[in-house]
Amino acid sequence: MPNNPIGWFEVYVNDLDRAKTFYESVFEVSLESIGDPNDSSIQMLAFPSDMERYGATGALVKMDHVLAGGGGTLVYFSCDDCAIEEARVTAAGGSIQRPKMDIGEYGFISLVVDSEGNMIGLHSMT
Repeated sequence: MPNNPIGWFEVYVNDLDRAKTFYESVFEVSLESIGDPNDSSIQMLAFPSDMERYGATGALVKMDHVLAGGGGTLVYFSCDDCAIEEARVTAAGGSIQRPKMDIGEYGFISLVVDSEGNMIGLHSMT
């Protein structure tokens, strides 16, 4: 595998406006609408990205016949200190599954549930 293993991610949601509020509140970013405006069966809001930097970007996706929640894949968002984003989760409509924990030389993680029932990870080195 010559490139980074992940090139894109999608977090499926049931209520795009509610999920947008959750992710913009927790990560203090603005999501941008992408996709085909003529296809109402799929709506996407992309996370900000810099293609010159390490890591992958992705989007919140509302798609006909695809429901949010427990899908077996866990996406970890990079943070300077995952406790900062974790502290915003409850007020943004989510819940904390596992508070910040030490994972040794690999840093720290928090596991949280978003406003749509998806579990996501927060990762930082401090």
